[in-house]
Amino acid sequence: MQNILDEMEKVDPEFYEKTDSRRRIFKNFGSISSKLALTALPFAFGGILNKAYGQTTSDMIGVLNFALTLEYLEYNFYVKAVTSTAATTSAGAAGLQALTIIRDHEGAHVNFLKNAISAAGGTPVSFTAAQFDFTAKGTFPTVFTDYAILLAVAQTFEDTGVRAYKGQAGNLKANRTFLTAALQIHSVEARHASKLRQMRAAAGASVKPWITLNQSGINSTAVQPSYNGEEMVTQAGVPITGIGGTSVSANAASESFDEPLTKDQVTAIVTPFFA
Repeated sequence: MQNILDEMEKVDPEFYEKTDSRRRIFKNFGSISSKLALTALPFAFGGILNKAYGQTTSDMIGVLNFALTLEYLEYNFYVKAVTSTAATTSAGAAGLQALTIIRDHEGAHVNFLKNAISAAGGTPVSFTAAQFDFTAKGTFPTVFTDYAILLAVAQTFEDTGVRAYKGQAGNLKANRTFLTAALQIHSVEARHASKLRQMRAAAGASVKPWITLNQSGINSTAVQPSYNGEEMVTQAGVPITGIGGTSVSANAASESFDEPLTKDQVTAIVTPFFA
């Protein structure tokens, strides 16, 4: 048991802070009757882990349903995007193919999360196309007729999704299966974001395949909440700019990491897109 706890402390230096002091943990184990120790040990150890990483299955299903809500939003957006005037007249064959592939990925994410939630004993949320307003209450009235606007909104959805998954990853670490699934989707969302940024650049927008500082590359304050906080140049308390005497700039430092968004932040960002 001591070896297990030592190994956990190596992986997570804050383990004892999340549970109790080392001395008190072993004192508690020492108080278990020798006759009961063998049978009680798994339950006692489980209690320690639950205190440290104690999201319940219900909590984790809530996280997955939050992710599923975002996937429904994205999937329904791309369903309309691939048949929109903007895409069919301006995207070209390669652009339309890319949007179609992203649509199919988002549809697969919806089905995957629904199955995962059901398998865990939960009830997946469900949305229909009629429950979304992709003009964001009139903020983007030409989203499906202006190709540049369509790509800008798509980029914002993907950039937000990347940060949302990162923000919720810690809430799934008590279940490796859920965590692995979420991080796999997170990586796909990141590739979507990069592809859409490259498509925007090819269409004349001044953007890179990644986020620089808190710049959206979109001429609209409406999308700015999706990018606020990305200008961080410190990680784990260590300034990245000029690290080790190098010439790492603030731009390069911010481009190296995606910053997480909280559930409340994401909810505020996507709420205008719900009817």
